[in-house]
Amino acid sequence: MGKLVVIIGPTGVGKTELSLRLAERWKCPIVNCDSRQIYKELPIGTAAPTEEECKRVKHYFVGTHSLHESYNAGQYAREAVALLASLSSQATENRPFAILSGGSMLYLDAVCYGLDDIPSTDSYVREQLQHQYQQYGIQWLQEQVKKADPDYYTEADCRNPQRLLHCLEVTLSAGKPYSSFRTRKRENRPWETIYIGLMREREELYKRINQRVNRMMAQGLETEAREAYEQLGNPSVLPNALNTVGYREMVHFIRGDWSREEVVRMIQQNSRHYAKRQMTWFRKRNDIHWIQMNQPIETIVEQIETFL
Repeated sequence: MGKLVVIIGPTGVGKTELSLRLAERWKCPIVNCDSRQIYKELPIGTAAPTEEECKRVKHYFVGTHSLHESYNAGQYAREAVALLASLSSQATENRPFAILSGGSMLYLDAVCYGLDDIPSTDSYVREQLQHQYQQYGIQWLQEQVKKADPDYYTEADCRNPQRLLHCLEVTLSAGKPYSSFRTRKRENRPWETIYIGLMREREELYKRINQRVNRMMAQGLETEAREAYEQLGNPSVLPNALNTVGYREMVHFIRGDWSREEVVRMIQQNSRHYAKRQMTWFRKRNDIHWIQMNQPIETIVEQIETFL
C-alpha cells in the first residue's frame, strides 16, 4: 500500500514551499487541493504555484480549468481519486507516492473520505433563491438557513452565500433538511494517508497574510480580478469561482463601493478570518501530526519523516 502525505494548514502558513521541498526530496508529484487554484485565470489571488515552481516539481490540478467551466468538489474528488489510485499503483519504493496540498476543507474531505450522496436540486428553486438573495442580502439568507436547517447552521460558514444557498436548495427541493443527507460515511482508499498540519504563532501568521496580500496587489490582483469579473459578464451575484476571499472584495472596488486602501484592508482582514476558520476545522481532527513552522526547514523535514 502506497503512502499519501497530506499537507494542510491555514492560508499563508507556508504549505507551497514545504511541499516543494518534500516533493523534490521524495521524487513525487504534488496534487493541488485548492478549489480556486484550478482556474487558469486566477493565479495571483489564489497564490498558485508559479511556472518556475511547476518546473521544479510535477503539479496536478493547477490552472487546468477555466472560469467558464462548471466545476465542484464532486468532480474534483472523482478525478483526484482516480489520479491518486493510478500513482499509488505505480509506487515501487517505501516512500510517499504523492503529496496532496491545500486548504480547501471540502475538497480535502472529498478526496480523503468521500462525499455524501446529496440529491439534485430543482432549477426553479435555485433561480428563486438566487433572486431573493440578490434582493434581500446575506443576512436574510442566514436567517432562512437557521430556520430551515438549524443543525447545518451551527457549523456552516455563514459568510459563504453559495454554501447557504446550496443548503436551502437541497432542503426545499427534497423536503428534508440538508444536514440529514450529510452522513459522513468514510470511503476506503487504496493507500495509507498521513496528515501533516502546519502552524505558526497567530501574530506571525497574520503578519505573513498581510504581507502576502500586499504582494498580490503589487503583482496585479486588481487587473486579474477585473478581467475575470468582466469575462463572466459583470454578474450581480458572484459565481463560486469568484466568491472567495480576494476576488469578492475586489468586486466591491471594481463597482466603486470601496477605495483601494479599504479593499486591501478588507482582503487582509477576511484572509485572517478565513485562516481562523480553517484552524477551527482542522482542530476537530485527531489524526493530524502538527508541525511548528518557526524552525529550520531541515528540522521540519526530519520531523515529518518520523511519521512515515
